Amino acid sequence: MACCSGAVLAMSVVFINPGKSDEIYWLTAARAMQAAARSLDVQLEVLYAERDHPRQLVFARQLAARPPQRRPDYVIMSNDYAVGLEMLRILDAAGIKTFFAFSGINDPRERQQSGGARERYRGWLGSLEPRADEAGYLTAQALIAHGRKTALLAADGKLHLLALAGDRSTPTSILRNEGMRRAVAEAGDVIVDQEVYAAWNRAKAAEQSDWLFQRYPEARLVWSGNDQMAFGAMQSWEKRGGKPGQDAWFSAINTSQEALAALQSGRLTALAGGHFIAGAWALVLLYDYHHGRDFAGEGLEMAQSMFMLFSRAEAARFQARFGDLNFNRLDFRRYSKVYNPRLKRYDFNFRQLLN
Repeated sequence: MACCSGAVLAMSVVFINPGKSDEIYWLTAARAMQAAARSLDVQLEVLYAERDHPRQLVFARQLAARPPQRRPDYVIMSNDYAVGLEMLRILDAAGIKTFFAFSGINDPRERQQSGGARERYRGWLGSLEPRADEAGYLTAQALIAHGRKTALLAADGKLHLLALAGDRSTPTSILRNEGMRRAVAEAGDVIVDQEVYAAWNRAKAAEQSDWLFQRYPEARLVWSGNDQMAFGAMQSWEKRGGKPGQDAWFSAINTSQEALAALQSGRLTALAGGHFIAGAWALVLLYDYHHGRDFAGEGLEMAQSMFMLFSRAEAARFQARFGDLNFNRLDFRRYSKVYNPRLKRYDFNFRQLLN
């Protein structure tokens, strides 16, 4: 760990972004990170894999192949589609320190190979993940509560729900699904007619929803692992002559302008988001580590509450403050222990940023 000794140490970070450069969630995550980098005077480079997951490995190899003086001090990456372990191997062998944000290494088989942070791979400093199960739980809970309120019971006296999940391997997807199932289990009066994987994609979700609605005519609740899949399902329902928010109810996760507007109009019943901020918080942790305040005291592999369930008023507030994806008005130095030595614990909840 670097020690500042009263001096400001230059710091360079590369973020290997698994998403597309025009994909609203991953673009928002990168914009928030850029705002944090400006606040903290960090040199940040963002590399977009454009949802071509092997490209993340190409980026890792390219970074490792750079001359030592051109390598970044740290690489932030996400374990999307389970490529994180191989990226870790490549970068650690090159002596580049790494940090997982958004999705870490959670699969037991991968853990056997990776060990924990700072164990087998000494340069793997840690990870910071939103508690993805909270997003699945909060949205499913709100959806079920609304179903009860509007008396959507089928002939068997139950509420029937369809679930559109992201993918089978990304930890975020797995945990969101687990949160949804927990809310269903607690409810006791809900039947999940079917759970499918729509690859986070609107068109695929629309295609799958066409036959799901035909197969399960009594299903009136649709839970989705992100906003794009929710919109695909809504498109399918509208094609059948339905009206989302009036004769079927939908939930989503993410803070796209389209999702926030749909919540305010009533087309969406439940919306959780704010987790895009995980990358910005990761920069705060690395900044403090780089300047002599190791975050290890709070844990090396952290899962923190970041999601919030938006009300319509909060959705409007988010749009007013961050609708242009400009987060530069936020001063991330407020959340750094280097800048605030009396700060005892990190607070990474998103709701505080709306105040």
